[in-house]
Amino acid sequence: METVPRFLTAEWRYLIMLNYHIDPEVLRPFIPQGTELDTWQDQTFISVVGFLFQDTRLLGLAIPRHVNFEELNLRFYVRRKGPEGWRRGVVFIKELVPRRAIATTARLVYNENYAAVPMRHEIVSNEKETAVTYAWRWQKAWHSVQLRAEGQPQPLQPGSQAEFITEHYWGYARQRNSGTVEYRVEHPPWNVWQAADYRFDCDVASLYGPLFVPVLQATPASAFLADGSAVTVRRGVRI
Repeated sequence: METVPRFLTAEWRYLIMLNYHIDPEVLRPFIPQGTELDTWQDQTFISVVGFLFQDTRLLGLAIPRHVNFEELNLRFYVRRKGPEGWRRGVVFIKELVPRRAIATTARLVYNENYAAVPMRHEIVSNEKETAVTYAWRWQKAWHSVQLRAEGQPQPLQPGSQAEFITEHYWGYARQRNSGTVEYRVEHPPWNVWQAADYRFDCDVASLYGPLFVPVLQATPASAFLADGSAVTVRRGVRI
């Protein structure tokens, strides 16, 4: 497979992942051209994901005040047949970051639905437990996603739901006029903690729209924390 140049490198760390069952019909309008929904055991999922960007470099350059920051995204899972077989990827409904330049770049380069809002985080980690909080200011109020895990992270179990959620190595974004941009995301498999407890405080209707209120106010099918790793995001290719 031809190597596409790097666009971004970074560390993604302490990834909170709350994963919800969703009716596939809700997602139909968001599916990029040329892809189809990806499922695990005939179930369709959407995920709330909060994590840290660290040591971020764009085209090899570190941009002052844009190296370390939070992100929160709402995503679902698709696949596309490539020359080597199925390419399993993610599609983002909406992504939040604290820097306007990051949001603008992502919208221009990939046509991703980024918004810049104030954000903050807290991480407390020791041998017994790890507690992570990501918070964001939206509609003049603070909202948050929190997760507490006990012990140490464990390797992914083959065929597990956690493996399905974390092991999607492509991104797909619909373009303004027509078509789809495909980009590769490279990282090793992550270790995960299962949640001991979690909390998601969010005005879902104003942030994501009323379609997602019943889904994201339900109990997640799973909740876990991934340790993360170094990642490489390749430049997008129109398909």
